[in-house]
Amino acid sequence: MTTNQQADPLIGRLVDGRYRVRARIARGGMATVYVATDLRLERRIALKVMHGHLSDDSVFQSRFIQEARAAARLADPHVVNVFDQGQDGELAYLVMEYLPGITLRELMREQKRLTIPQTITIMDAILAGLAAAHKAGIVHRDVKPENVLLAEDGRIKIGDFGLARATTANTATGQQLLGTIAYLAPELVTRGTADARSDIYALGIMLYEMLVGEQPYKGEQPMQIAFQHATESVPRPSARNPGVPEQLDELVLWSTEKSPDERPNDAQEMLDRLREIERSLGVSPAAVAPTTTPIRSQSDSGDLTKVMPSTMVIEDTTTQVAAAQPIDNATLLRRRASKRRARGAFLLSLVLLLAVVAGGVGWWFGSGPGSLVGVPSVSGLSYEEAATVLTEDGFVPVRGEENSTEVAADVAIRSDPSEGERLDKGTEVTVFISAGPAEHALDALNGMTADEARAYLADLNIAVSDDDLLLYSRADDGVVINASITPRAGGDPYECGEGCSAFEADTVNLIVSLGGLPDVVGMTVDEASAALGEKDISTTTTEEFHDSVEQGRVISVIEREGGANWRPGDTMTLVVSKGPQLFPVPDVTGQNRDQAAQTLRDAGFEPTWNPLWSPFPNGLTEVTGTDPAAETMRRAGSEVTLLIRSAL
Repeated sequence: MTTNQQADPLIGRLVDGRYRVRARIARGGMATVYVATDLRLERRIALKVMHGHLSDDSVFQSRFIQEARAAARLADPHVVNVFDQGQDGELAYLVMEYLPGITLRELMREQKRLTIPQTITIMDAILAGLAAAHKAGIVHRDVKPENVLLAEDGRIKIGDFGLARATTANTATGQQLLGTIAYLAPELVTRGTADARSDIYALGIMLYEMLVGEQPYKGEQPMQIAFQHATESVPRPSARNPGVPEQLDELVLWSTEKSPDERPNDAQEMLDRLREIERSLGVSPAAVAPTTTPIRSQSDSGDLTKVMPSTMVIEDTTTQVAAAQPIDNATLLRRRASKRRARGAFLLSLVLLLAVVAGGVGWWFGSGPGSLVGVPSVSGLSYEEAATVLTEDGFVPVRGEENSTEVAADVAIRSDPSEGERLDKGTEVTVFISAGPAEHALDALNGMTADEARAYLADLNIAVSDDDLLLYSRADDGVVINASITPRAGGDPYECGEGCSAFEADTVNLIVSLGGLPDVVGMTVDEASAALGEKDISTTTTEEFHDSVEQGRVISVIEREGGANWRPGDTMTLVVSKGPQLFPVPDVTGQNRDQAAQTLRDAGFEPTWNPLWSPFPNGLTEVTGTDPAAETMRRAGSEVTLLIRSAL
């Protein structure tokens, strides 16, 4: 992989409380694209997150939001769907349709030029999608092969409306011309203006590239290419590829006219002409389908990364019809004479050829390339070293890659055909170079049972530590409550309970629930100690006064240090009630009524007396004692009766 996903802080994060980021799949100049799970709808999506350094730039934020609104307005099967747009703190993001497949750029890189049926099929779909955009008043402004997606299931879609503008806002400065220079219309180069016909020009360049296998203009500097767009005319594709029909030649020239007024007005007009050409050639658009095992790939633009089939094919539906033409007698005589001369020359050539073949066969199988040679061992070599060994033995080396947890990256694992097989010289031998361990986006492990998690990780060739960390929790017994990854290549462990990216041969450490501990509040100390002892938790106690909990019973437990979960072998501190706290009744003998009452209140008691003494002036009263008596222990707030007599 070309990205260091372990260092990406977004992986594993829950964005906006809804989108769980699984893995990074591409990084572009303006945003990074991740594959994520929409937890609400339980589906995979592509999450496009604007780079943090652009978050303060209102222009980029406006363009980012504009992309969502522009694409969301297009309900067309040939346009990549945008489902949502939002802001989570400083993160601005788009939620888009996740399309495993390849880009048109990758298909052309593999095949160079495309067949006529392939070209027509792809152009038909692109024009249909852009026709919907133009009808909605949207100009794409960045039409190029990197933004055309060929899905594994045969769908063809155009995406990345990041540069899209409403057709009424058709002016731009040179600094705003951010589209790829190879597909830039002349008016964008010379005047900085663009409308739907600018997209048509880019389509014409792209059509030429599909038919020919290369772009019409080349240059070492972008300005050289831009100058050619502004001053030169695009040549006919058939000048480089004679198999291009004249109708497609004319379509390329029409769509790439220097003056916008001489091009199709919009994608619908160009699509109508393409479908006329389809009928005249007898070619119908066919589904695109993968033919080999998918491999990982990233597009040149860095805008999207998909699971990419190594080859994409489009069934050729061309029907060739040869029209019979009348042949005159003179022509027939010339053909017969020519055949007789050709027959004599053929017999002479055949005799000479047989003589050459007879001598050549002996040389070929004796000392020539036909002699069989054993394939040498290449294991443990670099590709360059392996290629040198194979070349010296007469083979043609071809580089291949496969993941390995045993062989270091960039070191040869094996060859195909394998070591020791005897082959003709000149045979291609593929050297498989280690790409290191494969990377996987892990689903959330939390909530699985430990056995389920082990089986899931074993299928991905990811090791699991034998020593699970067992903790008491609210989860059921045997359920994973968290996990961490210890990288095989070294580095600090990182959390993975809610999903993350991991490489094969990394080690997962599971944290597994033992279920909950018994609630011991209200139990006696002996009862609580026995219940916790069954869970391998020892106890110690501390006492506190408590007004409502009976003496000797558990009021609460003190949390484990740091608030962590309890684990077997821990010691838990029980807070045990000493009952209510008691205080001594103060001695108020000799005080008058009001003095004694205030003394009791200050000590926390509630004074009372015989109501007959209430009317008496305070100076005529004398306290002779209390009930309960002085120094008796009572709870705070208890009533204490004053015993009063006359002071006369």
